[in-house]
Amino acid sequence: MSDEVEPGFVRVRLDLAYDGAEFSGWAKQRNRRTVQGELESAIQTVLRLADPVDLTVAGRTDAGVHARGQVAHVDLPAEVWAAEGGKLLRRLAGRLPWDVRVWRVSEAPEGFNARFSAIWRRYAYRVGDHPGGVDPLLRGHVLWHDRPVDVGLMNEAAKLLLGEHDFAAYCKKREGATTIRTLLELYWERDPATGLAVATVRADAFCHNMVRALVGAMILVGDGHRAVGFPGEVLAGRVRHSAVNVVRPHGLTLEEVGYPADELLAARNREARNMRTLPGCR
Repeated sequence: MSDEVEPGFVRVRLDLAYDGAEFSGWAKQRNRRTVQGELESAIQTVLRLADPVDLTVAGRTDAGVHARGQVAHVDLPAEVWAAEGGKLLRRLAGRLPWDVRVWRVSEAPEGFNARFSAIWRRYAYRVGDHPGGVDPLLRGHVLWHDRPVDVGLMNEAAKLLLGEHDFAAYCKKREGATTIRTLLELYWERDPATGLAVATVRADAFCHNMVRALVGAMILVGDGHRAVGFPGEVLAGRVRHSAVNVVRPHGLTLEEVGYPADELLAARNREARNMRTLPGCR
């Protein structure tokens, strides 16, 4: 699949953030408010473009999920970029709604694709287990759990999930899509300022509902409902387990997207489009 920028166009990278509470996710939907819809409309309006623009994003977040370090790209007419690119950031700040912000606009290096050039995505999931509930000023970004959770036990469970596996047991299956992923980091720590239990989850890519299902399994360990080995046993089973809840989306934030050095972007772009299999599987 070719990803060449058409002659007369420039690929532009956007670094952005949004509060997902009032959005029906990233991807455009008819008659629903989405991040992609708001951004594409704003770009077309402020640049006075005759044709709609089409954004490609690093990670298509679900309804209610937030982002602090999301990355997208758009191909713009070269003459428009040359004349208006320097004003685009400020114009978007005046046009976009309060719950989505673009922090950086730049011409992308050759071979860059916001989705396929990425080598990892890092999410955080925040859980509050104070018996009194969650700080009202944080409530839109924190899941309240009504039993205390043991971060040490959850970290023991997390170690059993690291590496390349078929995460079918933790994903909503999509036709024709693989559920094989490489989980690079998974650990919990207490935020000393808030007391929240925060999970850091970093992988080369994620399938649908994967982070929220992993968190749901580890919370069962943390609050004493299941043994440390339970999340690993679910993974090995490769089928959804009735005890594992997909936790609510508002505790989840896309924190950062990682890319290789500029000279490796095109190769990563090509590699990421290949369907993966595990050793011994066709």
